[in-house]
Amino acid sequence: MSKKTMTDVEKAICAAIQDDIPLEPRPFEKLAKKIGISEDEFIKKANDFLEKSYIRRFGAAIRHRKAGITANGMGIWIVPEADRERVGKIMATFKEVSHCYERPSFEGWPYNLFTMIHGRTKEECFEVAKKISEATGIKEYRLLFSSQEFKKESMVYFKAG
Repeated sequence: MSKKTMTDVEKAICAAIQDDIPLEPRPFEKLAKKIGISEDEFIKKANDFLEKSYIRRFGAAIRHRKAGITANGMGIWIVPEADRERVGKIMATFKEVSHCYERPSFEGWPYNLFTMIHGRTKEECFEVAKKISEATGIKEYRLLFSSQEFKKESMVYFKAG
């Protein structure tokens, strides 16, 4: 479904579900009322979006720093091309890894698999990276830690109202 073919109601539903869902017993009822449709219609359309893969999932975003997860290391890995699929699938199984991507390498930048590893301390992140290395057999890696956060927010595809 392209943006051009979506109805105003469909766009409003997308705008509503990309934002925080109200913490109350019937959050979709409240969101549906804002749009001017029934709760059943809202839920049916949201499920339709899921079935057609317009949206992937509903999920909770934890403010990890407030929860004590203050170290976030980007693991950068050098993985032979023939082994990337196998290694990426193993890396993705670690609960401390929130993101796992393959990206092209370049001259002077041989890293081609990337993992975002979360822990309470940098040392925890290094321990997880070591376990990933042992599980995959990949020995060439580094961890990069942020020194300053300039922006962090969810993408907004449709503006509400």
